[in-house]
Amino acid sequence: MNPNRPVTQARDGQVIVGIKKDLQNVSSLPIGGTTFTMATIETLIQSRIDAANAVDVARANWLQATAKYEALNAQVTPVVRGLRNYVINAFGENSPVLADFGFTPPKKAVLTPEQNVAKALKAAATRKARGTMGKKEKLKIKGTVATAGPATPASPVPSPAPTATPPTNPVGVVTAAPPSVTQQK
Repeated sequence: MNPNRPVTQARDGQVIVGIKKDLQNVSSLPIGGTTFTMATIETLIQSRIDAANAVDVARANWLQATAKYEALNAQVTPVVRGLRNYVINAFGENSPVLADFGFTPPKKAVLTPEQNVAKALKAAATRKARGTMGKKEKLKIKGTVATAGPATPASPVPSPAPTATPPTNPVGVVTAAPPSVTQQK
């Protein structure tokens, strides 16, 4: 198991305490093919503790610098975006002036024929699901008018529900039975 940096620092500190307490009388110690004095081992271990402390300081500085950058980035990004839009509007989308600023012309999305078909099918399905109609379909829908006949109470005639098929009376002619006319002779 590889311990993390704080655990290693704590262990290294404890090792230095142990060397000073229990190995003061040992002049040298052969370890891994090299002979070390106790002072050399203490210095080596202390250098790892110091390096870990330097990592902590560097990380804190990095976090502080990153936070400062993010705050500045949030402020500058809209300004650069606005400047780009201004340059495009002032000089045109394909002007070589854009390159002077390092801007590229806006890209227009080019859909494949399959994507266009899928887009149209999805739009038609959405339109059908919502029951929406265009101007021409709305014009085809006509209501009927109740005629004044004998003393019958007028009842409202509901307009037909919109359908995808054209109505049977596209011209809008009101059909009603002619009133009975009695001729006197």
